[in-house]
Amino acid sequence: MAAIVTVFRSRLRERPEGYDETAGEMERAARAMPGFVDFKSFHAEDGERVSIVVFESIEAQRAWRDDARHRAAQQRGRDEWYAEYRIQVCELLSDRSFTH
Repeated sequence: MAAIVTVFRSRLRERPEGYDETAGEMERAARAMPGFVDFKSFHAEDGERVSIVVFESIEAQRAWRDDARHRAAQQRGRDEWYAEYRIQVCELLSDRSFTH
């Protein structure tokens, strides 16, 4: 089965108390999940944040999606931290690289 890539695009509300600590905990928890491959996060000048999380299978991605700690953080995000977000779950169809 192909790798599963989750693209999480978001914008935070002003002064999201506790966000950074929980985000760090969630990244560590995701990295410890079976089937975890990679995690990267980027912040744009306009305030948009993008996280890219890769798991080796849809089953591994769904296990992370449904993890109780992750679900609790998701709810807190909706209640306290995010002004908006979008989640896209994609199957990796091709993977090329170049190194100079």
